[in-house]
Amino acid sequence: MKKLESSLRNMTLSLGSVTLIAALLLSWVNGITKEPIQQAESATQSKALAAVLPEHDNQPLEEKFSVTINEGTADSVLVTIYPAKMNGKLVGAAVESTADGYADKVTVIYGFEQDGTVRNYAVMKQMETPGLGAKMQDWFRDPTGKRSVIGRNPGSENMTVTKDGGTVDAITAATISSRAFLKTLNDAFTAYQNIQAKEKGGQQ
Repeated sequence: MKKLESSLRNMTLSLGSVTLIAALLLSWVNGITKEPIQQAESATQSKALAAVLPEHDNQPLEEKFSVTINEGTADSVLVTIYPAKMNGKLVGAAVESTADGYADKVTVIYGFEQDGTVRNYAVMKQMETPGLGAKMQDWFRDPTGKRSVIGRNPGSENMTVTKDGGTVDAITAATISSRAFLKTLNDAFTAYQNIQAKEKGGQQ
């Protein structure tokens, strides 16, 4: 009996040691990978902003702020705005928005010209089906038919899929992913309109 108790005690101690060592190793690995991951994410974000923002002389990344649009509704969403200014005046912005896609969240950064026209976009996160919804990075800049959103203004046309009565061709066999992409666009535009209104109000 004593031998059994001793064996169980030793086994418990061994398992405890293994667990502790594993926890320490995980903590160590997390510590050495956290900074490189953050640096990579920051570099990706900077590259995306450079691609979508209009010409500016401020530091949009340092001046970013977040706002909630459609607050208090089922469509409530938190967006991040990177204002583009020239000589202190708003000349456009990059707006990052997220929506529920087919497989997971879809996050996109849109660049808007001063009048709200879509200058460019960059898909920051998506886990959609390869060959279908995952084609959003290129599909919505393709000039074929009514696919591209570049150079179009959500304030002057219905930027939803044609199946829903809109003016944008959905990705073939990926309507849900297309709806998610266009929802992020319309939410981003709403946020941009809001900061435009505040900017004009502040200049009166």
